Amino acid sequence: MLNLERLRTLDALARHGSVSGAAEGLHITTSAVSQQLAKLEREVGQRLLARHGRGVRLTDAGRLLADHAARILSQVQLAQSDLEAQRGQVVGELRLSAFPTAARGLFPTALAALRAEHPVLRVRSCELEPEAAIAAVMRGDLDLAVVLDWYNKSIPLPDGLTKAPILDDPADLALPAGHPLAGRDAVDLAELAEDEWITWGEGEFCHEWLMYTLRSQGIEPVVGHRAGETHTQLVLVAAGLGVCVAPLLGRSPMPPGVVTVPLTQPVSRHVYAVWRTDADRRPSIRAAVRALRAAAEQVG
Repeated sequence: MLNLERLRTLDALARHGSVSGAAEGLHITTSAVSQQLAKLEREVGQRLLARHGRGVRLTDAGRLLADHAARILSQVQLAQSDLEAQRGQVVGELRLSAFPTAARGLFPTALAALRAEHPVLRVRSCELEPEAAIAAVMRGDLDLAVVLDWYNKSIPLPDGLTKAPILDDPADLALPAGHPLAGRDAVDLAELAEDEWITWGEGEFCHEWLMYTLRSQGIEPVVGHRAGETHTQLVLVAAGLGVCVAPLLGRSPMPPGVVTVPLTQPVSRHVYAVWRTDADRRPSIRAAVRALRAAAEQVG
């Protein structure tokens, strides 16, 4: 009889590609991973791992069993979801993530509501950028992630995920109070061709969106400063160090010395929750989506 926890360890190794990655994903030690896999090898009577440089790789037998393990664990998840749905109770553990401004703007209200309404539900949360969060949900490291895309640039979702809208998040231009355009009713992006930009980290989805959007307007942006959190960007704007795009979610309270002006062409982000389709019937997932939507209604 194959041991489910050992199959879970093998699946984690296949997904993460290393013993240390599997240990981090499972929240156990590297020694525990090695012990579980050694026991699994004895159970099946075949070598599942081979040395590869300083790490390990799956043998043919290891890849074969890892493929089966992924399907078995998916069926177990589906069975757990069905049992939880039949019982109709919001129980167990729920692992959530959100990108930084959503974690700041939605999680305090949403997670407090979940704790008050479902005291036996154990919620664990963290901050993750959208692409990393989607990958973590696909691996099974997270149950639900709050992610985003922009009105003119979507983020691809793999098969096997379900999504639900949380809110549309409008964005304005944030300018130092002394900027020549600060008193305008609206500003066109083309008017900012000579300005220095404050943006997100290199490679982050929102940074790539901003570069794509500015270049589509014929602007080759000059990036002076980077910050992952909107509020940090706004403090830099207040210091007169540049301009930024400031979504509504997570930007309050506005630092003194910053003026927001709407863009001539409205800009917005679409914020939504994603989870594995095989967990679709879990009451805890549904409860989390309701709590996030209720928190979104208070954004303003």
